[in-house]
Amino acid sequence: MAFQFFNPAKKVSMTHGHLPHWDQEDATYFITWRTADSIPKEVCQRWRSERDAWLAERGIDPTAKDWRRRVEVLCDEERKDFRRFSKALEDEMDACHGECLLKRAELAEIVTGALRFFDGSRYMLGDFVVMPNHVHLLVGGLARDAMLKQVESWKKWSAMKINEVLGRSGRFWQDESFDHLVRSEASFEKFRQYIAENPVKAGLRSGEFVAWRREE
Repeated sequence: MAFQFFNPAKKVSMTHGHLPHWDQEDATYFITWRTADSIPKEVCQRWRSERDAWLAERGIDPTAKDWRRRVEVLCDEERKDFRRFSKALEDEMDACHGECLLKRAELAEIVTGALRFFDGSRYMLGDFVVMPNHVHLLVGGLARDAMLKQVESWKKWSAMKINEVLGRSGRFWQDESFDHLVRSEASFEKFRQYIAENPVKAGLRSGEFVAWRREE
């Protein structure tokens, strides 16, 4: 199993009247999800309002299930502009709002164990970092629907185990996750660099995060 990027010679799923959303069977994604308390409510509401307005200006319904697929067919310049919304959220997460429970080694290990469990069988796991209140990772070998189901599986299992350790119940992760289709090897390397540099950017010390780099 190896990482695959967009191949115009391979079958591409189509949606919205022949517009390709670049969904191929063995795609590679950069994925982020965060703890439920990682961003102040008012900040998240403002961010969502600005993002939804941007989408609506381009004729994309932000409430539609496949709105991310519509973003993927925009021109390079607009897709790059849209990335600023994710970056703004990532900057907020790096400010370490909330309890930042994933600084605890035994809780971070639950997440890393979930990510690595089916590596090489269900998917190809790339570099990842478990930050105090969020996770970044690269994963390949999945079509979008399978990727979304796998993310929900990681989140559901790890939340259950973390709550058991904490003696709590209720939501641990924020419901929404963020994914970006990796279109080229150059883009893949940029995401690898971002993952590697994220703890430094957030001012974390050794032991406050878990980073893993695929060397194969």
